[in-house]
Amino acid sequence: MTYVIGIDVGTSSVKALLVDQQGIVCGESSASYPLIHEKSGYSEQEPEQWVTQTISALRELLHTSGISGAEVEGISFSGQMHGLVLLDEHDQVVRNAILWNDTRTTDQCREIKRVLGDKLLQIARNPALEGFTLPKLLWVKEHEPERFQRAAVFLLPKDYVRYRLTGQIAMDFSDAAGTLLLDITGKKWSAEILQAFDLPESLCPPLVDSGDLVGTLLPEIAAQCELTSAVKVFAGGADNACGAIGAGILTQGETMCSIGTSGVILSCEENPSADYAGKLHFFNHGKKDAFYAMGVTLSAGQSLTWFKNTFAPNQSFEELLQQLDRVPAGAGGLLFSPYLYGERTPHADALIRGSFIGMDGGHELAHFTRAVVEGITFSLRESIEILRTEGKAIPSIVSIGGGAKNETWLQIQADVFQAEVIRLESEQGPAMGAAMLAAVGCGWYPTLEDCARQFIRRTDAFQPRSEHAEAYDELYRIYKSLYPQTREISGELAAFRR
Repeated sequence: MTYVIGIDVGTSSVKALLVDQQGIVCGESSASYPLIHEKSGYSEQEPEQWVTQTISALRELLHTSGISGAEVEGISFSGQMHGLVLLDEHDQVVRNAILWNDTRTTDQCREIKRVLGDKLLQIARNPALEGFTLPKLLWVKEHEPERFQRAAVFLLPKDYVRYRLTGQIAMDFSDAAGTLLLDITGKKWSAEILQAFDLPESLCPPLVDSGDLVGTLLPEIAAQCELTSAVKVFAGGADNACGAIGAGILTQGETMCSIGTSGVILSCEENPSADYAGKLHFFNHGKKDAFYAMGVTLSAGQSLTWFKNTFAPNQSFEELLQQLDRVPAGAGGLLFSPYLYGERTPHADALIRGSFIGMDGGHELAHFTRAVVEGITFSLRESIEILRTEGKAIPSIVSIGGGAKNETWLQIQADVFQAEVIRLESEQGPAMGAAMLAAVGCGWYPTLEDCARQFIRRTDAFQPRSEHAEAYDELYRIYKSLYPQTREISGELAAFRR
């Protein structure tokens, strides 16, 4: 028996998943690392911690599963998108990584829009937003010129980890699509965008497909992980692309909802000329020559984590969510907007901040909990509405991540989205997608679709209930008024944030 490992370099932790040739999960492990928030809107991590914790997770995976390292045939990666890692000419890290949820680059985004205008959407197929990589590069160039001068190449988080494990520098198309430097349909770095900001093309790493073999483990790394240096390492993909693969979202129109730190609505798109005019992100898929449209709620699971840590630190998430059934839809007239760190879709506003509205003396913890869950779900519906407006029929949605772990929340999703919501039998998220890329790369299956038929099993389906769907329609109408009515207030309060 041989195995593959999928490694997901997430925002708060790295997860390693051991999978056999039938798609059975034979072991999993994880190791966490901290976020660094020096100022409001800043979010960084130390890249070396990704590496040490990945090695730790791999070693623990083998110990707990009882599998010999010699039985592992392939490894692939998934990773948080957009994060900027700068390496010098000796491939040493220049500064901490600036992460996807860092919002310091508003001025740089404005400059990108001013310089490129409509050309940005024509080439990169996405608007200039604070989370993307190009604004981060320009911020470092402007505010830390001595560090920028030292930079020889940039990578994204999982690409840095893969480089440290293999010695090979590369970036796959699905992750490169989130940099604002890629010609999405041309599948090449855009000389026009690079030249517009006086960035050398040498700063960009070689491009590969997600399923490409990029090397094997370095002997010293293999020894630390208790694997062999013969293990094949495949490029992998962006976390959302790998999450889609791991959920079986591989053909036109199939759609998923992923609620992790951020929240994602993602729909597979096989037409390279599909045009969402920047309302949704349009990225290369981890499936070769495919794409996907995606809307993002920046603080989805992060809103629930913040709420629990702040107001119910002694409760587990399971205990907290058990309270959802104690109050009806609408949380007793309480609404929450999940804009803790700004918002991506549909508002693209780094300054907006979250709010509770409708509080009264009769509200208890259960009301606030339900309001947070409903607010996250309303925010995700905004992305679904854009897809439907553009002509996509979305009768069913596969739900993964933290939002798929609680049946009441799954039912809320079905009622709010007005679609069948499907749960997977073994939901492993982006790490499973990475494992599937390795499985296909090792020749176990001819295509990702063939692999998905074996690896992915759909189980419970939650149908929208008409009376709840009608109530949520009215609540959603009210929810949509929160952004325009709190935007100015959020801007005025920005001066007091520290």
